[in-house]
Amino acid sequence: MSPKTMKVVQQHTFGKPDVLHVEDAPVPALQPGEVLVRVHAVGLNPPDWYLREGYKMLPREWQPKVSFPLVLGTDISGVIEAVADDVKDFVVGDEVYSMVRFPSGIAGGSRAYAQYVNVSVTELAHKPKRVSHEMAAAAPMSLLTAWQFLIEQGHEIPNPLQPNQHEPVALEKKTVLLNGAAGGVGHFALQLAKWKGARVIAVGSGRHEAFLRDLGADEFIDYTRTAAEEVVRDVDLVVDAVGGPTTGRFLRTLKRGGALYPIFPLGFSGAEEAKRLGVVVSTTQVRSSGAQLQQLAELLDDGVVRVAIDSTFALQDADKAHERAAQGHIRGKIVLSVIGQG
Repeated sequence: MSPKTMKVVQQHTFGKPDVLHVEDAPVPALQPGEVLVRVHAVGLNPPDWYLREGYKMLPREWQPKVSFPLVLGTDISGVIEAVADDVKDFVVGDEVYSMVRFPSGIAGGSRAYAQYVNVSVTELAHKPKRVSHEMAAAAPMSLLTAWQFLIEQGHEIPNPLQPNQHEPVALEKKTVLLNGAAGGVGHFALQLAKWKGARVIAVGSGRHEAFLRDLGADEFIDYTRTAAEEVVRDVDLVVDAVGGPTTGRFLRTLKRGGALYPIFPLGFSGAEEAKRLGVVVSTTQVRSSGAQLQQLAELLDDGVVRVAIDSTFALQDADKAHERAAQGHIRGKIVLSVIGQG
């Protein structure tokens, strides 16, 4: 029988990492179509710290309305504790992983920094067998982002920042410039591009060169020494895993007919230049998909895609994990270890 209370990381106001506190909360009640997962590990993602701070980078009218206390997080790996009566494809004891309620839970409805999380079966997949819970939890949002940008969007919901549907380009025998290659999305995008037959020029700090070459990078540019946009020309695709207002600088690296994918598109102001250069700029909003996670589990099990973990923290040290994130230069993902936390 499941316990009635659990430990969660909650915050009662927006702010810096020190607003995060471990507290007691009720175990969530199951709804039809859901399972209750006993969480073993949680993967951290940028929306976690954006929400912790109150999405300050967004215009006020775009900032989500939240209710306190707030529980952050979307990415989990664990073991099913209970299933709703109408659930047929999962049973108690199954090891699973998920990106929970995203973007629908963008205002804190995902509630993954916890010992137990209820998850819709549409967002759930069996955990890859050959990786740990920590590695499985590190994958969902970042790997789904890379997959939906580069391989298959998997939904027809347009991004509010562009009128047209995002359509991934063919990667075989194409040259891809990947900025922010060592980060969460970046290191997965590199591996998927190589899997699909692309030549990849990875951009990162010099200390990540060996790591990125081991993942398959054909060329490496240390951005602390060389500005990639000054030396690279005629690539087919730029994936800017950093994005933001400076992403337009990569337009000059693309051949006519090429494409720029800013993972974080806010602040891009180069639409006219892109049109003049004959370059497509496209983005998408990552969305939960159990079906895609099941496909990706096979790639993780086969070693086609590897997960890099930058650091692991205990659940009660979520504030320290956020402090690590604020330091930047993350290699792969930051993870919270949950199982065993009393």
